[in-house]
Amino acid sequence: MKKPAHRGGHPANLCYSCQIMNILPRLCLLAAVSLALTHPISAAPETYKIDPVHSSIGFKIRHLGISWVNGSFNDFEGQVVFDPEKPENSSVNVIVKAASIDTGSEKRDAHLRKPEFFGVEKAPTLSFKSTKVEKTGPNLYKVTGDFTVIGVTKSITFDFTGTDEVKGMQGETRRGGETEFVLKRSDFGMNHMAGPIGDDVRVSLAFSGIKN
Repeated sequence: MKKPAHRGGHPANLCYSCQIMNILPRLCLLAAVSLALTHPISAAPETYKIDPVHSSIGFKIRHLGISWVNGSFNDFEGQVVFDPEKPENSSVNVIVKAASIDTGSEKRDAHLRKPEFFGVEKAPTLSFKSTKVEKTGPNLYKVTGDFTVIGVTKSITFDFTGTDEVKGMQGETRRGGETEFVLKRSDFGMNHMAGPIGDDVRVSLAFSGIKN
């Protein structure tokens, strides 16, 4: 007696094998989906270009020990690389034009650009480049890096408070953050008029960055 044939003319005893061959691709697809769900692909680090129009670099310093002189640097650029999954891979890089110092007095600003202070002809920029980033809490980080002023580089550490990702008014993606810390100008060799002008400089930074 001949064995019955299934569709396509194959012997009936091969139907089970055919069924397995039909099911196998589905099983592979299911396994791939399951693997993706249990082992999601790591998100790439995000790069944000600092928007100087919506950012600020400010400072204040004691005058004669009785009042504060406030100032800012108005020309700067930089970028922040942020890795949400591995914050330790994040980085900060900022360059500031020293000649853009602004204390609200043209005469004083001209003096601050001279060699006894910022010496902008020989040292046209200030810069910060991070060497270590640690997450210390929700949107809280400790940032360490090399800060260079008038050709002198010192390692500094400060606490930084970041923000969540938001959408800007033009549909762009942004993140921001801010910090405040104190530097001693004498650490960078800026000793001119020590006494009348305080040694401690209180620095405040507020950044808004646009995602590349």
